[in-house]
Amino acid sequence: MPTYQYACTACNHEFETFQSFTEDSLTECPECKGEVKKVYSAVGVVFKGSGFYKTDSAKSSTASVPAATPAPSTPPPAASTKSD
Repeated sequence: MPTYQYACTACNHEFETFQSFTEDSLTECPECKGEVKKVYSAVGVVFKGSGFYKTDSAKSSTASVPAATPAPSTPPPAASTKSD
């Protein structure tokens, strides 16, 4: 069951309560009977297992791509030795 945080707008009392997703939000402060509002905060998320990181699925580039045959090397063209 999720834990929800509430804060009273009248007396600033802050509290947490366990509620199911289908329950209505609380509207009354247990201390002063004033109006309460939900407090939203950042939630930490942890991904466990394989497949979440780039290195988990990275394969060697030579394993998935067939090796290309090297082109025969040709010697560089000879410099012309024209004399004028």
